[in-house]
Amino acid sequence: MKVQLETITSQVNRSFSMMFNPRLSDLFFWHSHPEYELVYIEGATGTRHVGDHISTYAGSDLVLIGSDIPHLNFDYGVQTEYRKVVVHLKKDFVEHHFDHAPELTAIKVLFDASKKGVAFSGEQTAVIGEKLFGLEHLNPFQQYVQLTEILHLLSGITSVATLHEKPYLNKFSTKEQERMRLIHAFIDTNYHRKIDLDEIAGICFLTKEAFCRYFKKMTTYTFIEFLNRYRISHSKRYLMAGRSVSEACYQSGFQSLCYYNRIFKKITNENPSTFRGRHL
Repeated sequence: MKVQLETITSQVNRSFSMMFNPRLSDLFFWHSHPEYELVYIEGATGTRHVGDHISTYAGSDLVLIGSDIPHLNFDYGVQTEYRKVVVHLKKDFVEHHFDHAPELTAIKVLFDASKKGVAFSGEQTAVIGEKLFGLEHLNPFQQYVQLTEILHLLSGITSVATLHEKPYLNKFSTKEQERMRLIHAFIDTNYHRKIDLDEIAGICFLTKEAFCRYFKKMTTYTFIEFLNRYRISHSKRYLMAGRSVSEACYQSGFQSLCYYNRIFKKITNENPSTFRGRHL
């Protein structure tokens, strides 16, 4: 299972690079990179996993992710026909280009906000999505002009959600990050069944007690809290696909329907049956 630090290889004389309709739905690609990332996906329901944030998007998603924030590919596990565009902007370009022109101040503020991760919603997201797809057939100068316009439009959207309370700081060593990638991959493969602490501690070559301390330090959650949140995000996908509450409960790894209902309400502030009815 591929989990790694992604290396973006764009052309030497380009400030940004783009990917149109990359197909990674069968790949759990937990990765990070210095580039800022703007991603738009439509025709899909999937997991929005950015840094410590886990939630579910439905239909489409438009997110701006700051430099070095680890994240999961937005099309992971998607089985419907979908479209996706990803723009990577070089860190130096973002952090120096927008500082010197007063006309670009709003875009600078936008990128400052992206250090927390920003998800956009509302009618304008589809319009911006089409503009992003339209970049594919433009020459480099036209792409630059159009992308600047897109960023300006994004800076004016008021219907936004920040994914972290504070700017995400990837303050851990490469070894620690690699261990966390291993843990995330294990959780993704096994979340639907019972996971013993001894088992997951073993893959990290830690005692159960040492693993619990380590995981809390890395994520601010206990392992059980994190696993519950991960399972709830997947159960949302099952509910939006029309599965019953009991099916969503057990297929996402919960052993008790009563416990599932309680955890779902605690995390989302609504009951799973209410969530299901609202999205169906």
